[in-house]
Amino acid sequence: MDTLSLIIASVLIIIPIFISYKEKLGLEKEIIISMIRAIIQLVIVGYILEFIFGQKSPVFTICLVLIMIINAALNTKKRGEGIKNCEFISFISIIVGTAITLSVLIVSKAIAFVPNEIIPVGGMIISNSMVAIGLAYRNLNMSFKNRRSEVEVKLSLGSDIGDASKTIIRDSIKMAIIPTIDSAKTLGIVSLPGMMTGLILGGASPLIAIKFQIMVTFMILSSVSISVILATYMAYKDFFNERKQLKI
Repeated sequence: MDTLSLIIASVLIIIPIFISYKEKLGLEKEIIISMIRAIIQLVIVGYILEFIFGQKSPVFTICLVLIMIINAALNTKKRGEGIKNCEFISFISIIVGTAITLSVLIVSKAIAFVPNEIIPVGGMIISNSMVAIGLAYRNLNMSFKNRRSEVEVKLSLGSDIGDASKTIIRDSIKMAIIPTIDSAKTLGIVSLPGMMTGLILGGASPLIAIKFQIMVTFMILSSVSISVILATYMAYKDFFNERKQLKI
């Protein structure tokens, strides 16, 4: 796609702006700002990746992946409001999930340790883990608030905080992972995912694209599961004080 084609395709932005104006949604300014931010951010990232892809040192690749993980961890703060050190918990959870998943992919030779493979794949792993952890945090906050009596009854009967919170922990992990599972169920039937679509548009055989998409599906489900279970088990303890009482 050349620049002129992109400029012509940009007229599509007029559609949501028109709908917002006609229905009086008040989203016109937000849509324009979000598009401008997206363009600026993507251009900056494009130049950064152009530089990193030209480097042979793995240090640049590792540093960029770490920066992505830090930003993802910081973005979970909105969902984890009220959870102490939720950014640190998210960082540890995402970095462990990412490290394990990437290590398996590299050892199996599914991908090579080169910037143009590690960074895109790492980005998919990190972003999906971030969203899942955010869902887990939100469910923890809601569940401990709505099911306070249930937890306190279990505590009063002698249960430890882990036993008293077991159902909430299990539900939070389940709620965070289910969207990824549901997404996998509809692959190829409802949607052609980004990885597969990109390869096909790039001229790759659909059968080759399918193999890569299957790998992506496996890695996302794996990393999401690891990150969510770590984050949930580390975060739930913050809902109790040193005397094992609910703080809410």
